[in-house]
Amino acid sequence: MNKHIEIQELGTKDYKVTWDYQERLFKEILDIKIKNRREGSDLPTPNYFLFVEHPHVYTLGKSGEMSNLLISEEKLNEIEATFYKINRGGDITYHGPGQIVGYPIIDLENYFTDIHKYLRLLEEMVILTLAEYGLKAERSKGETGVWLDVGTPFARKICAMGVRASRWVTMHGFALNVNSNLGYFDHMIPCGIKGKAVTSLHVELGKSQVSMNEVKEKLLKHFLDLFDAEVQEVVSPIL
Repeated sequence: MNKHIEIQELGTKDYKVTWDYQERLFKEILDIKIKNRREGSDLPTPNYFLFVEHPHVYTLGKSGEMSNLLISEEKLNEIEATFYKINRGGDITYHGPGQIVGYPIIDLENYFTDIHKYLRLLEEMVILTLAEYGLKAERSKGETGVWLDVGTPFARKICAMGVRASRWVTMHGFALNVNSNLGYFDHMIPCGIKGKAVTSLHVELGKSQVSMNEVKEKLLKHFLDLFDAEVQEVVSPIL
């Protein structure tokens, strides 16, 4: 059982390039697990946590509806955004500058084998991080992710989540709005949920900018605590 995690800081990277990279790491872990079961060996499986910021992009999960993207291909080009149908759960999501995207690519058999618990712990990581900024963030029943003012007319989402898992190996993850341009959310129905607003940390704090590095440090601290994990090393790979 390997509870060490390699933290990878990818900087700003194209969505498709990062998606392909996730798939390579995902396959690497799966191949080790398959080999272990086939040969009766016990090779340790690695765990990765990618931090990245994407240029403007909309992604649609396996269960998503194209009608939740509200603009044409021509308009996508006009606002310098791209669009991909992808293999995670969930509906439509936006990624862009000022948003912290985290992709834990881990073997859950190193920690626990419960996808529901995995998602709840990712939500808890964000909830605890936002609490450090004086915000009371919550879960919304039946709606994966993290919200503010749940159960009121002012409910708004600050963090979206969508994952894929196979043989207890995870990919994709979460997107926390820190300094996001919220105008880009007007071009879709966020996560396919009508009538719900979206917000960003800098808006909630009344600041023009919030330190992205500071938020990432807090997220990672809570992730390690919740998963009882340790940092193996921090790297910045060239993709």
